[in-house]
Parts: sequence; C-alpha cells; structure tokens
Amino acid sequence: MVALRGRDIDAFLAKPDPSRPIILLYGPDAGLVRERADALMESAVDDLSDPFSLVKLDGDELAAEPSRLVDEAMTVPLFGGRRAIRIRAGGKSFASGIDTLAGMNPKDCRIVIEAGELRPDSPLRKSCEKAKSAVAIACYADGVRDLERLIDDELRASKLKITSDARSTLTSLLGGDRQASRNEIRKLALYAHGKSEITLDDIEAIVTDASGLALDPVVDNAFAGKPPEVERAFAKAIASGINPNAILMAAQRQAAALHKARLSVDEGRMESDVVESGFPRLHFSRKPLVEIALRNSSSDRLLRVIAQLADAVLEMRKQSDLADTIAQRTLLAIAVNSRRRG
Repeated sequence: MVALRGRDIDAFLAKPDPSRPIILLYGPDAGLVRERADALMESAVDDLSDPFSLVKLDGDELAAEPSRLVDEAMTVPLFGGRRAIRIRAGGKSFASGIDTLAGMNPKDCRIVIEAGELRPDSPLRKSCEKAKSAVAIACYADGVRDLERLIDDELRASKLKITSDARSTLTSLLGGDRQASRNEIRKLALYAHGKSEITLDDIEAIVTDASGLALDPVVDNAFAGKPPEVERAFAKAIASGINPNAILMAAQRQAAALHKARLSVDEGRMESDVVESGFPRLHFSRKPLVEIALRNSSSDRLLRVIAQLADAVLEMRKQSDLADTIAQRTLLAIAVNSRRRG
C-alpha cells in the first residue's frame, strides 16, 4: 500500500517518482489539495497553457466512461513532449479506469486527481493505494508546526522578520485552508513592505482570521461549560463550511493556552493579568467566557482535555465520515465537565 505520510510527502512533491505517475490528493484541506495539485502540474509539463499538454477531466463524467481516462493517458502528443491529466473527483466512482490504467504503466504522462475527504474503503482511494504505479497523499489541515514553517517560508521570500508575539498571534489566526493561510501571510508581507520586521500592530491592522470567526463561540462556550451554546455554535460553524478538524485544532490551541495560564495563576499571578497577557488579540466580548474557563479548570483537568482532544482528532482521521459527530461529541463532553470546578 502506498499512502505517503509526513516528510515522505514533501520529498515526493519535490521530486515525483516517475514510476508512480498516478497521484491522488485527498482530504479536508481543499486549499492544500489545490496547492499540491498546482505544483505537480507545473513540474509535469513545459507549458500549462498548451491544450495538447494538459487535459482537465471531470470525475463524474469519467464515471460514465472510465475508458476515456485510459485513452487520454496513453495518447502520444503530436509534437512530442510530456503530458498531464488533472481530474476533479466528484461523487461518482471512476476507480475502474484507475485500475485499468495502473496496469498499463503510462509514460510521459502524469495523472493528478483532486478529491475531498475519502474513507479508507473508498473505491478511488483503495485503487490508488494498492496500485504500484500510483500514490495517495492525504491533505489534512495544517498544525502549528506546519503554519510556522509556512510563515517562515513566505516572510523569508519577502526578506521580512517577525517578532515572537506577532508570530504567535499570526499562527493562532491561520489554519483550516492552506491557500487562505498563505494569502493572509502574503497580504501581511505586502502591507509591511519597506519594513524589516513585522510587529503585533501589523497583525492587528491587516490579518483576517483565516480559520473563521465562527470558531470562537464554539471553543469559548465549550471551556466555559455551556453545552446548549456549544451545540448551537457548532451547528452554525458546520453550516458555514468550517471543517470539524479546524474546530478541534482551535480547541487544542485554546486548551494549551488555558493550561499555561492556569499554571501562572497557581504560581500567584492575578487571573485578570494572565488573561490579558496569555491570550493574544482576545476580543473584549470573549473575555468573560475565557475567565470562567480559567476559573473553573485545574491544570490537571486541562491536561486531560488536551489528551481527550488529541484522541478525538485521531479518531476523526480513522472515521472521517463521522468527523462532525466525533468533534461535536467531544466538545459537548468538555462543556459538561467544565460546568464543575476542578
């Protein structure tokens, strides 16, 4: 089974294996799927504007005629050169076309398939993972380290540095969609053009919360112990297109921040001072809920919550079709337990 993970993904994208010309990109981060597909297309052909070099196909149309994929992949260009096929997968399966093509070993033709979240038993995913000439790459929402690397790469290209507090705040405002995050960083770099270093003032002036303002009510009410409000806010966030993975990532960041703040309070600092310094860019409307969460939670409980969220994220990846349910159940459990002090 060929399903790449971690550094293997970066290595493959930097230098795609010509013996595996069929590449499936799938997952909840549509921006990351699209970004990786763009990079694979650029390295596959010499001229993306040449209709003889690049063919775009619709997955649902292929499902009605899977043999068309084989015909396109095995076509020899009239004037020579490399070819690429880009497929946008839909709700219908064209896995039989992949199975046939995988056994034919197409040469000088890269086939890149873009898909959303796919279950392990999805025909398309199974076909690509078992074929020797194919590879499957999952595209999940960026974690903190991924976002920090993205910030460094973009700002380095613009010859800009960033202060530690600005970096921490910027990281907390990104996530959920790779391209949205990248666009926010580039907008920030453009705003700071002519400066040598980006500060917190620059972040506050220009950066939009790329992970969606709908996340705050879900997370804040969960830690403040308000199950009914969590249920309403969660339903609203999902309806607005927020991915449940992004919601739990926001909850993980908040749990870590609350744990650090709780330790400071236990050492003798005033709660009000900790809230002011420990939660960058905390809007005044959120402060009451954060203060309740900090007051009601012990450091031990918050450690348990952090572990609980990590388990939920792992379970969501194993059962992607139940991601919404798992995320909601986890947040409601946190809210119920947070109603009690300790």
